[in-house]
Amino acid sequence: MPVSPAYRPDPRFFDLGPEFGDPVQAADFPQTLLRVRNDRAAATVGLETLTDTEWLSHFGRFAPLPGQPGPVAMRYHGHQFRTYNPDIGDGRGFLAAQMRETPQAASLREEGDRASKTGRLLDLGTKGSGQTPWSRHADGRLTLKGGMREVLAAAMLETLGAPTCRILSLVETGEALERHDEPSPTRSAVMVRLSHSHIRFGTFQRAAYYGRKDQIEVLLEHARSLYHPSVAPGDAPGFLAAVVEASARLTAKWISAGFVHGVLNTDNLNVTGESFDYGPWRFLPHYDPAFTAAYFDTSGLYAFARQPEAVFWNLTQLAGCLKLIAEPQVAALTEALNGFGPAYIRHLRAAFLNRLGVKSLSEAADQRLLDAALALLRDKGEALRWEPLFFDWFGGFSSGARALGGVRGKTYQGEAFDAFRFALLEHEPDRPERLEHPMFAKPEPEEMLIDEVEAIWSAIDQGDDWAPLHAKLARLDAARSAWAL
Repeated sequence: MPVSPAYRPDPRFFDLGPEFGDPVQAADFPQTLLRVRNDRAAATVGLETLTDTEWLSHFGRFAPLPGQPGPVAMRYHGHQFRTYNPDIGDGRGFLAAQMRETPQAASLREEGDRASKTGRLLDLGTKGSGQTPWSRHADGRLTLKGGMREVLAAAMLETLGAPTCRILSLVETGEALERHDEPSPTRSAVMVRLSHSHIRFGTFQRAAYYGRKDQIEVLLEHARSLYHPSVAPGDAPGFLAAVVEASARLTAKWISAGFVHGVLNTDNLNVTGESFDYGPWRFLPHYDPAFTAAYFDTSGLYAFARQPEAVFWNLTQLAGCLKLIAEPQVAALTEALNGFGPAYIRHLRAAFLNRLGVKSLSEAADQRLLDAALALLRDKGEALRWEPLFFDWFGGFSSGARALGGVRGKTYQGEAFDAFRFALLEHEPDRPERLEHPMFAKPEPEEMLIDEVEAIWSAIDQGDDWAPLHAKLARLDAARSAWAL
């Protein structure tokens, strides 16, 4: 198989043993039609040289890649809307491969000790690849619309600088699926994501549920050595602190992007602080703390502004698992856990500065700008929306002429705007040459609101027209280069 010489298989999860996963086989699909192929993501792990035929063999039929032992459905539990469920695991997906990112990809990151010479360990995980021992009575499939939505969510989050998996592949599989929450029968697909770990909080929870301290110790060493190598062996509080820090950064990035994950269960958060598994996600149309993404979230548990609370609650569940092997270190575990709040605020300030394209000045000045931006978004609401604020004022106060002369110019007035303007004036532009990108000459930013998502799906559903999807992905790729976040 003509993979790039940079392709380096490293199937570490498979070394954990049979208690952490089950060998499975992919479904035998009636057809495999390649719909999305992400060569930029594939180049991260040396797979961009595959032909389309080889691509479909590995990501539609799931012939193992060189050096990979074959698919494994991972075992885990989880709190789902804070109700513990011991009957879950990889029910419609599996871990297909693990490999190191290429040296070139590693050199482009600034991730501290994770950017080692060997590159990060990355996973290929599937969704919709068929039934496993954890499917219960479900069909193990993914709707084509669901796959398309995941492609869009991951692309938008990457564009806005949020830690996210990348959707490597989307293949239509030719089955008619019945679903109770959308028009049926509907088209089917299988998706492959490229992610920095599928070790979930729920992976630890399963071991704790069965009282398996030995498994928790094995998981701790596995996750520490591969994903947080600066933590000393056996240092459960240090590992928790690293996961807390990564999770705080992730949550802050979600908020700055106006993103609502929708289902922040413990099985949907991993130890590297990289988001994945996008179901009923939404991006805010405008500032609304109570905005929810899932129609079934009737209590607003995972509403936009409650996401930090949800992530912290999930981290407490992980801490409870680690307590089983670190009883004498409870105080240190608590200290690590309580670091979430300060870390989240610190990362939120940094995220808003990043999105506005300005440099940090001081903690007090940065906080003033964060508070003023949120106050302006709240004050202007639907007249401003969420994404346009960052687009209009990117590059700081020097963008004033562009913002005030744009389509929202008359919106920028009043006390809330004055406070924002003065706070922004304090901060110097960061890499102002980015404003030379043609995107900033446009009147509107790239957004990802539900009406556009539905229109893209309608073109596919009604006319098998994939042009709007690929055009949107191309615009997001251009926006990613323009923002350079």
